[in-house]
Amino acid sequence: MTYRLFEGKDHASSYWKFRISPSDNLIQQVLDFLEKHKGHPFELAVDVGCGSGQGTVLLAKHFASMVATDVSPAQVEMALQHSKEPNITYKQCVAEELPLADSSVDLVTAMSAFHWFDRPRFLQEAHRVLKPRGCMALLNYTMDMELSYPDCCSQTLNQICQEFYAALVPYRSAHLGSNSIELYREAYKSLPYPDKEWHECVRVKRPMPLSSFMGFVESFSSYQTLVREDLQKATALSQDISHRLMSVMKVSSAETEVEVSVRYYCLLACKPQEA
Repeated sequence: MTYRLFEGKDHASSYWKFRISPSDNLIQQVLDFLEKHKGHPFELAVDVGCGSGQGTVLLAKHFASMVATDVSPAQVEMALQHSKEPNITYKQCVAEELPLADSSVDLVTAMSAFHWFDRPRFLQEAHRVLKPRGCMALLNYTMDMELSYPDCCSQTLNQICQEFYAALVPYRSAHLGSNSIELYREAYKSLPYPDKEWHECVRVKRPMPLSSFMGFVESFSSYQTLVREDLQKATALSQDISHRLMSVMKVSSAETEVEVSVRYYCLLACKPQEA
């Protein structure tokens, strides 16, 4: 079953405001893989577990049609509010039962979502809907985001960040294990496709206000679990981390811009012609 931890409207809103989208270079890497193994035309892509749709809109411009699905009504509603692209259709459904015909899809993606699925069932479903030579791209990032700020010791900044991440570990879903990357490596090894690639340490750097970085971490399921269990503790933790970071940066405003470095990894695979 798909784990349903991102259902509330407030959480969907924080997703839209703070979640980082894959870089243009990372999206291009996916498209290059599709071009290499299947080629044009790029007719239909499906983005599974689309959340509030930031990654969906990046892909949509390259396809005639795009279907984006999520199990959460609030996430789909948020995506619809912000999407203006006429070739995107949003649907609420579970990842393991896609409302698509057999062998109809050129590209199946899941961006920062695969780890929440019933992974064996989803891989079977992706295989069902993919055309022969259609491709799948599963993307995610590690939790060890790094901060940098001019004339400031990055090591000290990131030690504080590591303390923030460590404080959230007890609230991490057991479904994810100790490290989500292992779930993707496991999927890569288990896929019987001869044409597949594994990439990690793909760095994406984004400038953003410190407050947005804090919002990014607060949108994580582990922080949201802490909020549900003890709102006062969650708020105090976030405020303490923010104040300590500003102190090291020698600034008084959380709207001060920092550079956030996120480490992505991805699994790319092509369904065989004869499958």
